[in-house]
Formats: sequence, structure tokens, C-alpha cells
Amino acid sequence: MLWIMRFSGFFSAAMVIVVLSPSLQSFHPAEAITSSQADMYLRFPTSTNPSAKFSFRKVEAFRNADECHSTTLGKPSVCDPSLVHVAITLDVEYLRGSLAAVHSILQHSKCPESVFFHFLVSETGLETLVRSTFPELKFKVYYFDPERVRSLISSSVRQALEQPLNYARNYLADLLESCVKRVIYLDSDLVLVDDIWKLWNTSLGKKTIGAPEYCHANFTKYFTKHFWLDARFSGVFSGRSPCYFNTGVMVIDLGKWRRFGYTRQIEWWMEIQKTNPYRIYELGSLPPYLLVFAGHVAPIEHRWNQHGLGGDNVRGSCRNLHPGPVSLLHWSGSGKPWLRLDSNQPCPLDSLWAPYDLYRHST
Repeated sequence: MLWIMRFSGFFSAAMVIVVLSPSLQSFHPAEAITSSQADMYLRFPTSTNPSAKFSFRKVEAFRNADECHSTTLGKPSVCDPSLVHVAITLDVEYLRGSLAAVHSILQHSKCPESVFFHFLVSETGLETLVRSTFPELKFKVYYFDPERVRSLISSSVRQALEQPLNYARNYLADLLESCVKRVIYLDSDLVLVDDIWKLWNTSLGKKTIGAPEYCHANFTKYFTKHFWLDARFSGVFSGRSPCYFNTGVMVIDLGKWRRFGYTRQIEWWMEIQKTNPYRIYELGSLPPYLLVFAGHVAPIEHRWNQHGLGGDNVRGSCRNLHPGPVSLLHWSGSGKPWLRLDSNQPCPLDSLWAPYDLYRHST
């Protein structure tokens, strides 16, 4: 528990004890907010200006430490080699989470002025909102056309996993400028409690992506029995030692990605899922990544993805932290901290997300 006291300037020792007390870790799980409740909080017509519906607190500028490499004078170019590049999606439903993630990155970075954000959007009006919240943030907004993947998306265990913007990470190599050779992709339901430069400097060796791997997980459950019984499909893992990894935190070598055409390889598996008589997987955008990269991933310390804090994909039950140090907290799963906090049904660890929340009307 000492790590919490080190990284959080927002909690007193008493709060830390309350949040992580063993007696609280076993209380009744908070149910996931239903889709209708989520709509009540976050959805509005695309034609409406998001700035008129949301009010976020303005964040004062975070400045680089003296030892940071200075960026070019004036407005920095996206091609500045001293920058750390971070890609995050922005949509209405997860907007509150995305801004909290950005806030956490800036707060814990020794060189916050040297972090450049690439925001992927499928609707207009969000750029103004980001600028009003982070007036001095270095960022660029990229439009991702939902029609590019709509015909490739198959139904999943949770409707949120079927949203086209969830697949925008597959196209980072196409969307971002060619001068951007490396990027950190982050989901919108996480916060960092460590310096992102440490993650950025991770060595990928000859691999294209790096991520925390979980080789103890039952890898077979990510694909259907029809997949494993058909040698044409299951044979893809021949000669590989595949391990599960979560695609919400990835360091990506965009140069290698472009060179080997991994976007098309991912699309190919999505096409098979749509056209094959039997489904080969059930869970959204993750399985195609496993099919292409599992067994070929540069391992990153588990501290960089304490995932699963949102519970399972049905009820969103409360979860504990995994053993070991923590640099990133990830509420993957159906339970999102902002919805549980607003509904007065929080899990204990949701309190660790709250200090980064910039929503004016949050509790």
C-alpha cells in the first residue's frame, strides 16, 4: 500500500486505509451501470456541441523540469524527435475518462511539455473542449471514419466493444504522420501514476509492439471451439508461444507496422470472422491482435497495466489490485469508475481514479 502514498498527493493516510482495507475488498460487488444509465450520463446527438453539454475544470499548465530536453521554440512540430507520442480515442461516452487519463499523464510526467497527444475522433466539436480544458496541451485531432470498419465488426459480448472507434487503434500507422515512428496507445479508462517517459523508453528489440503479457491466462478461451478444431485457423499459432496481452496499453513501432502491413493482417482476420460459417472468436477487437501478434510481443513490466479493475464484461464486479508495483491503473471491463462513483455504487479502487476527474459536476 505504500505505493499509493507515494504517488497520490490527493489522499490522506486515512483515505488510503479506507480504500484498500481488506475488510472492504470483499464487500458486495457494484453492478455495472446499464447502457440506458450510461446514455443518461454521457450520450447526446452527434450534431450537438459537446462543449454545451459538458463542463470540465481548466487545468493549469504543467512545466518541464530543468533536465528535460527542450522542444523547438514556439509551436512544436509533431515531427520533433524530443516528443513522446500518446494516442487516445475521444468520444462522448468515454470523454470523461479520456480527459482524466491525460490529466494523470501530465501530473506524473517529469517532462509534461514534451508529451504530444494524438486524439482519434469520429465526431466533431471535441477539439474545442480539449483546448478549453488543457489550454497549453500539445495535441492534434484525427478524424476516423466509422464506415472504414463498420462492415468488418461482428457482434461481441458487450455493445461498447462493437463501436467503430474502438478499432481506430488498428489504423494509427495510417492516421499519424509518417515522421511519427513510435507511439503509446492508451485506452480511455485508465490513469497513470508514474512517469510515461519510463514506458516510452521501453526497448522493443526486433518486435513491433510491446505490452505486458499474461502467460498464465488460459489462452484458448479467447477463441471458439470451431477455431481450435479447424487447423486452417489454429495452425496460425504453430511454432509460437502465444500469451494473452491487453491491447489497452501498447507501445507500437509504427515504422515496422507500416513496413509489414499489420493493419491489413488484422482486417483479414476480421473478414474471416464475418464470412466464416462459424464464429472464431467472441470478444471485440482483441482476438485479431492475438492472432497477429501473440508470441511476438516485447514483454513490458506488469506494473504498466493493472487491468481488469472494471470487473467482468457482464456485471462489472469489483476487483482487487494484482500483486506487485503499480504504474498504471486500468478499468478494463464493463464497470467504469465515473459511472460507479456518480451512482453511489463505487468499488474501493474507484477512489484512485477520482483525483484525476475534471468533470465539474462530479461528486
